[in-house]
Amino acid sequence: MGVARREQRAAPLLWAAVLAVALLAGARGGSEEGTAVYIVTMKQAAVSHKRLDLERVGSSSVAAAGGGGGGDNPATSILRKPRHASPESVNYGSLLVRLQNSLLKKTLRGEHYIKLYSYHYLINGFAVVLTPQQAEKLNRRKEVANIMLDFSVRTATTYTPEFLGLPEGAWVQDGGPQCAGQGVVVGLIDTGIDPNHPSFSDDLTADNYPVPAHYSGNCEVTSDFPSGSCNRKLVGARHFAASALTRGVFNASQDLASPSDSDGHGTHTASIAAGNHGIPVIVAGHHFGNASGMTPRAHIAVYKALYKGFGGFAADVVAAIDQAAEDNVDIISLSITPNRRPPGLATFFNPIDMALMSAVKDGIFVVQAAGNTGPSPKSMSSYSPWIFTVGASAHDREYYNYVVLGNNLTISGVGLAPGTDGDSMYNLIAAPHALQNYTTTPIEMSLGECQDPSHLDKDLIRGKILVCSYSIRFVLGLSSVKQALDTAKNVSAAGVIFYLDPFVLGFQLNPTPMDIPGLIIPSSDDSKIFLSYYNDSLVRDGTSDRVVNFGAVAKILGGLKPNYGSSAPKVMFYSARGPDPEDNTLANADILKPNVVAPGSSIWGAWSSRGLDSAEFTGESFAMLSGTSMAAPHIAGLAALIKQKFPSFSPAAIGSALSTTTTLSDREGKPIMSQRTYSNPDSTQTPATPFDMGNGFANATAALDPGLIFDCSYDDYISFLCGINGSAPVVANYTGNSCGTSTMTGADLNLPSITIAVLNQSRTITRTVTNIASDENYTVSCNAPYGVAVSTAPAQFFIPSGQKQLVTFIVNATMSNSSASFGDVEFYGDRGHRVVIPFTVMSKAV
Repeated sequence: MGVARREQRAAPLLWAAVLAVALLAGARGGSEEGTAVYIVTMKQAAVSHKRLDLERVGSSSVAAAGGGGGGDNPATSILRKPRHASPESVNYGSLLVRLQNSLLKKTLRGEHYIKLYSYHYLINGFAVVLTPQQAEKLNRRKEVANIMLDFSVRTATTYTPEFLGLPEGAWVQDGGPQCAGQGVVVGLIDTGIDPNHPSFSDDLTADNYPVPAHYSGNCEVTSDFPSGSCNRKLVGARHFAASALTRGVFNASQDLASPSDSDGHGTHTASIAAGNHGIPVIVAGHHFGNASGMTPRAHIAVYKALYKGFGGFAADVVAAIDQAAEDNVDIISLSITPNRRPPGLATFFNPIDMALMSAVKDGIFVVQAAGNTGPSPKSMSSYSPWIFTVGASAHDREYYNYVVLGNNLTISGVGLAPGTDGDSMYNLIAAPHALQNYTTTPIEMSLGECQDPSHLDKDLIRGKILVCSYSIRFVLGLSSVKQALDTAKNVSAAGVIFYLDPFVLGFQLNPTPMDIPGLIIPSSDDSKIFLSYYNDSLVRDGTSDRVVNFGAVAKILGGLKPNYGSSAPKVMFYSARGPDPEDNTLANADILKPNVVAPGSSIWGAWSSRGLDSAEFTGESFAMLSGTSMAAPHIAGLAALIKQKFPSFSPAAIGSALSTTTTLSDREGKPIMSQRTYSNPDSTQTPATPFDMGNGFANATAALDPGLIFDCSYDDYISFLCGINGSAPVVANYTGNSCGTSTMTGADLNLPSITIAVLNQSRTITRTVTNIASDENYTVSCNAPYGVAVSTAPAQFFIPSGQKQLVTFIVNATMSNSSASFGDVEFYGDRGHRVVIPFTVMSKAV
């Protein structure tokens, strides 16, 4: 093991005080005189803003009208300034904390309150437990910019490196997996990490692997996260749960007041982003290949703010973001989304998104999961243009096994399991028909689900395939496949088959590890066919109606070997969709979401030894999960590869490289498809639009040579926010910036996409591209959306290396229509670069 980062003992006095308040609140029915957690922001600038404002050279004026990013200096716009903490910054941060404490004491003199967090690096503010009356007192203070209630949030591989082309492409450019990402720190805000997992070891190679000098974080030490848990790979680990504690929802034995992961989700996402290369995946005694993160040589810093029992709260997440930025991480990955659309003037104005905007100003690339609320339009849970939002797609590796019935029907299933022996057929017996003492109906639902062997007739079942119901109780965690497998082994069954209860809709069943022959039939229609064959084959006594012969037979064909298809990638039904909602009226924003899609379906990743999130993988060291939570860390890892190659890239430049180089077709060269329904999703898929997949499917190798970059600055984002009608006081409250006259909309931001929510007759849009490659000639081609005419100037241009080119699009509606239409703009370079951005127009009026 190498030398770890600084270790820091958890502060027992603070946690004792918070816990005491939580216990008091719980004893009084959950609140003390209606207390709640509030997030308060102050008007005085935070540390990062103060430092950057002093350092800025040649930046554009705040909130100036116009767009396209054309006013930035090409020599500085893509450069990210170093973020080393100076003594002046440390002293200024301490001053802010003292001023916060002074404000509370003066305003609430003699009253009871508890301050949970001081935010000082990205935002100047604090989280505090108050009554509504106390909150109103604070809100009247001239030093206070904004105050709002805390809110809840939720969580939203062996082969995906190959599917993304890393071993033969991006990794080769970086010197192979043993070099890919070294020196880059990926900060993950999630459920923690299992530090003992080999995916996070630093002793797999003997070569030089130092902790990056720019990283300044600590490793928290607790009884379940002991000294030595961090190393040169896992360089920092902290946890944040003060808001959860005050609510009385924190279960210390389950949630763990430490960076240790008792859920599994955080360990999984960390390994996808930056887990070590070549780690054997052995589950249920079967070997499924070797795992690797997207950037296996990058470093990991963990900021635990989500928990198994309740998810998380914004106050804790903002504290984690603030700490990650102060620690100088390079990338922040959040596989979390809010539980509801943020209230107020616009979705962008919420504490998490505003803290992340400050992180972007500080040079940190921010990745967030789109959410698992698809496939409905406007189901997006990640809103802001400074956040890189990732949807979930399938990749081309699938695990299927099959049951062959005695009537020669074959039904596909999911199960990481062996098959039955040879070609022999085995009698089927459903658990309700195998109860002891000839009982005809199960006493409890769990018996039909094969959760309790004590009521089953072992002699009757021995050598047969046990049939079990897969009900909603499995989804809720009340029943488990693992327990059913234990039951089957206890009664000497030859295997087990689960049929799907008709009430289990809209839930994707991942292949589940089984150490005996078995499978789950994931389709309700196929389950009906299976049950019909089984019931029709039963022979019953004419008098007692008791089953006297089980005539149905079957064999199980194993699912331990993957199948590789050519119809991937495709957008998964659960992946949240655009258009991006600007506010709670569901008005459309001029911003494309998601930005891209990445693998998120059936993803292998490391699993915590304490992990409880998926009962089927309890006790395993790897798990297969699905969701946009799995897609986001893929992009975080790819971003680390770009950061390694282009260390001076701004966050917007990294996002541009990922966006303009995507793949728009599947392995057969056909358009990427998008699933449209929860049930039988493959039968309803149609070609994906930008509202499904953003710019397309991430292409890791191409992203390392994008040719042209669309850059965007913090000042541009401020101008965009100032352009929202009535936003000036909100912008000032959150950022301290004063809004001048701004007419900028999302369509005017220099994003690698063009999105117009409402086109009234005609509009002019500009984009500024920066050449990061050698001198090149480009031709611009625009495929106009339906109902729109577009003229482009210039249609051709020569751009020297390091220089910028302004491109103007005059957009005219040719028909009145409220349906969204899609096109694209393609920049063809004579040195082989091809840069593509989607062009979307929603409502049109001539």
